[in-house]
Amino acid sequence: MISVTSAQLDAWLAAFLYPLVRVLALIATAPIFGDQPTPVRVKIGLSVLLAILLGPTLNPMPSIPVGSAQGLFIIIQQIIIGSAMGFTVRLIFSAVELAGEFSGMIMGIGFASFYDPRTASNSAVISQWLGIIASLTFLTLNGHLMILALISESFHTLPIGQMMPAQSFYTIAKWGANIFIYGLQISLPLLAALLITNMAMGILTRAAQQLNLFAIGFPITLTIGFLILNISLPYLAPIVDRMTSDAIATSLKLVKLP
Repeated sequence: MISVTSAQLDAWLAAFLYPLVRVLALIATAPIFGDQPTPVRVKIGLSVLLAILLGPTLNPMPSIPVGSAQGLFIIIQQIIIGSAMGFTVRLIFSAVELAGEFSGMIMGIGFASFYDPRTASNSAVISQWLGIIASLTFLTLNGHLMILALISESFHTLPIGQMMPAQSFYTIAKWGANIFIYGLQISLPLLAALLITNMAMGILTRAAQQLNLFAIGFPITLTIGFLILNISLPYLAPIVDRMTSDAIATSLKLVKLP
């Protein structure tokens, strides 16, 4: 007759639940995996599968019962660690969407917004368009596989039971500033072109005051805006590639002990 003690049951439960919480937190916040259209069953099923596959490769878990106060504290630690790594990678798409907001505003179609199923909210049309292109580029660059590799590596650089260093929270805040840097870099060609266009139309209306600026300005800025977007689109993939590499490197930096 097979007998299982409560200590063995606690050890088995801890060996499965502690990694599962970190994986589930990262999957829920990471791009592509954590997007709104992804069914909850898929997120939970993928997290359980990864926890089962990673379990035998991990270091021994702390001998702390899951239901104890210390066990609850470890679970909270894993939620913070997984959410921080997923949030760091998700900022890539926040930068691209911010560039779309800038572009749509300067083109004069910032008011055109539709429901975005990825974020479950209304966003500008240009933001949605650039976000879809960035998502396809991210998948083409195997960014989803990098996230899975990031999950596995985090358990070796920051074992279960240890919290992220205090410096990691400053790293997250510093990385968040890159949203505006990358967003401006992506939208800068369009902003520069439309700035020149608006200056030219201003000079034209001063020279020929009978022209109706509101009648001719919007079609011109809209046409030039889409033309510049079409020209600069091939250069979006290298930027997304660089942002992905920087985001993965930053996420690994978060889970490295000093």
